[in-house]
Amino acid sequence: MLAAYVTRFSPDSPLDGLEVGDSPEPQVREHWSTVEVRAAGLNHHDVWSLKGVGLREEQLPMILGTDAAGVAPDGTEVVVHSVIGADGHGVGPREKRSLLSEKYPGTLAERVAVPTANLVPKPSELSFEDAACLPTAWLTAYRMLFVAAGLAPGDRVLVQGAGGGVASAAITLGAAAGLEVTATSRSAEKRERALALGAVHAIEPGARVPARVDAVVESVGQATWAHSVRSVRPGGTIAVCGATSGDAPPAELTRVFFQELVVRGVTMGSREDLGALLNFLVRTGVRPTIDATVPLARVGEGLRRLEHGNQFGKVVVTL
Repeated sequence: MLAAYVTRFSPDSPLDGLEVGDSPEPQVREHWSTVEVRAAGLNHHDVWSLKGVGLREEQLPMILGTDAAGVAPDGTEVVVHSVIGADGHGVGPREKRSLLSEKYPGTLAERVAVPTANLVPKPSELSFEDAACLPTAWLTAYRMLFVAAGLAPGDRVLVQGAGGGVASAAITLGAAAGLEVTATSRSAEKRERALALGAVHAIEPGARVPARVDAVVESVGQATWAHSVRSVRPGGTIAVCGATSGDAPPAELTRVFFQELVVRGVTMGSREDLGALLNFLVRTGVRPTIDATVPLARVGEGLRRLEHGNQFGKVVVTL
């Protein structure tokens, strides 16, 4: 089958280690199912994997990808929940949590094997391309807003780095849920697009927020951390899901403890969260912002957009 995989690590030029070519069929396992992939979403996780983060040399070649929507063996259209081992289904209760493409082959392939319990029915209202955007970035954004931060209509949230997949999802979901969203971006064009998605305010990184927020969606890290800590109200929450600009500078611990801030780490979400997200989209009519679609054979073009930060929303691979 055709697949995109990492063959060697290249921290300074990650795409040098990417190959698209023939790969063995998924391994047959008890309590697992093989999904015919129709669309797969790209994430910064794929770029980090190409750099060697989270993988070891002896695991190569490793098929990339954590997002997929496709067709199960019984013909059901499904969305893949790609967190493996969190509840033991299909792998045993003692297996540590991992994501597809970390221990088990990922979704950038014509077929992918996952625990059968990880298959969530795809609503007919969503296209395969829409559904493929959800399991990583949109699921993470949903959990950050409504589980980690516990936000409710009327609350204020600051979303750092408006162009990223998690950030654009958080803006869209937050606006649809009645939150007052403030977004940041270095790009005037991306600030305008954030407003079009429903943000009430769009400001440059580091600029003073109109009012202190109840929570921050933080996926940028080093470049925005100090601004996040200064912008949240006393007792508020900073939900962290990544650090695309590098790990944080000084942690601002004085502000954290004096203001009694809550810092919550989020990595994707549960199968139940994914089901709730799908229902949210069906009921509200909200759909993911898709920056570009590329066929699997040209997946390198999509990954390059992510590497350079040129995208606004999700880049989707079609099969």
